[in-house]
Amino acid sequence: MIKFVLTAALTLVSSAAAAERIDPASIIRAVTGDWNGDGESDLALLVAPPEAGDDIGIFLYLQDKEHALLRLVTTAPGKVWGNGRLDGMYGQDPSIEALPGGSIAVHSQNSAIGRNRWEQTLTIAYRNDQFVVAGYTYSDYDTIDNDDNGQCDYNVLTGRVSRDGKVSKVDGKTIAITDWDDAVGRKACGEDE
Repeated sequence: MIKFVLTAALTLVSSAAAAERIDPASIIRAVTGDWNGDGESDLALLVAPPEAGDDIGIFLYLQDKEHALLRLVTTAPGKVWGNGRLDGMYGQDPSIEALPGGSIAVHSQNSAIGRNRWEQTLTIAYRNDQFVVAGYTYSDYDTIDNDDNGQCDYNVLTGRVSRDGKVSKVDGKTIAITDWDDAVGRKACGEDE
């Protein structure tokens, strides 16, 4: 099924506006699921940036209501830090997965370079006809100082923050993935820039 969906997506990508075009070779991860709850298979892609050193983009597709074709709904370039090249650094590969209930988890990490290792997950959900960041999870640890570590889970929609086992509350927000900045999550989690 995923081969069929990817073939359909590549066909759609080639017909998209010039600003939305991607090189098929730049697709680094793909996942299918039912993002909008209509019972049809939708698609999410992680796409390497055109320029090395830029962040990875997220391309989100829904199956069209009138045709059995995927329709590009959202492009969010430069949203995911990590390796987008086959010759890139080990321990920095991003991933994407379909979650139960139709959400999407986008995982990034640095588990190889320097003493500060970290993992981050953005949870993306389709709400009110747009893809929004529903959750932000971040954990880090120092490979030398065992006491320098932390974990934070931030429900962006409700404002509930759980940091190192302590629960607090900030204002809930609805932030489209296109407008998301990781600084929002770090601030809610009490992390310094």
